[in-house]
Amino acid sequence: MYSESDIDGAVEAGALSAEAAASFRGHVATVRAVPAVDEESFRLLTGFNDIFVSIAAVLMLVAVGWLGNGVRFLATEHGPAPVSGFAVAAAAWGLAEYFTRERRMALPSILLLLAFAAGLFGGFGALFAVLFNATETELGEGRVVAFTLALAAALTAGGVWLHWRRFRVPITVAAGAATVAGLSLSLVVAAIPSLSDHLLPLLLIAGVGVFALAMWWDMSDRTRTTRRSDVAFWLHLLAAPMLVHPIFAMMGMLEGTAAPAQASIVILLYIALGVVALAIDRRALMVSALVYVLFALSSLIESSGVVDLSFGLTALIIGSALLLLSAFWTVARRFVVGYLPGDVAGRLPVVDRVALA
Repeated sequence: MYSESDIDGAVEAGALSAEAAASFRGHVATVRAVPAVDEESFRLLTGFNDIFVSIAAVLMLVAVGWLGNGVRFLATEHGPAPVSGFAVAAAAWGLAEYFTRERRMALPSILLLLAFAAGLFGGFGALFAVLFNATETELGEGRVVAFTLALAAALTAGGVWLHWRRFRVPITVAAGAATVAGLSLSLVVAAIPSLSDHLLPLLLIAGVGVFALAMWWDMSDRTRTTRRSDVAFWLHLLAAPMLVHPIFAMMGMLEGTAAPAQASIVILLYIALGVVALAIDRRALMVSALVYVLFALSSLIESSGVVDLSFGLTALIIGSALLLLSAFWTVARRFVVGYLPGDVAGRLPVVDRVALA
């Protein structure tokens, strides 16, 4: 199975002409009766060997971290040893030199990137926790923790940038964006500790920034034929919960109850998110909000007196609606984009790649 970025790479390498690639994409879109741009494709597996290598890599990285934690150099009494995180990061980079740079294996590349970022963050976090322990009484525990996280996030972001320059794994940009978002929040809380009680609005602002970055990558590849589209996919996957969770959490949806008026607002917001998802041709927003709308609709049905069947009816309604939307996604998207101003529609992913070709 070959992804869009694989075809684009074949064109860049001269193994396939641009005209042949466009003709092939048009043929696939015609056979499927759905433009390939609406498939939102990304490569996760190239074969079962990806799973085999991923399992082996995870076992090796866990072993490296476990053994590294035994080296208690600059470690607190109960906390993890910095050596453990740095060892995991080094091992992940070394494995990526072969399985990512040479073999271009999708799933192992994603896991190795995440392990590299987590190892760096854990190593720097543990290191600074030891170094800043003496200043805790001077600055206050909360501020020291914020500074520790900020420095660890900043150095991790630098490492992720180097990883991107070396391996170009699409998820790397999303990992870097998550690190920068964490760095920004930590710096804000460190500067103004009272804002620690208002993390949800701050997270929402960070989510807007990540969403804007995702749209920038998306707008640079409207036909979704290059690796830039894969980068945008992972950024949208990161931005969606950062946008959706704070909105619904500030509405009180995490408190275990939902009044009929509150539930109705949630459903209306989900419909609005669906319109946005259709316009930008990304489904992550709808998936991230799915739990909240399920809970809201179930509460509405229970308030009408049908308590025993509320979950079944909710699942039936939402599932049917999503399947129907999936079947007519292109038609619905063409309808939504048709009502947008021309300059806005001209920046969004194309509605019909076949016609464009």
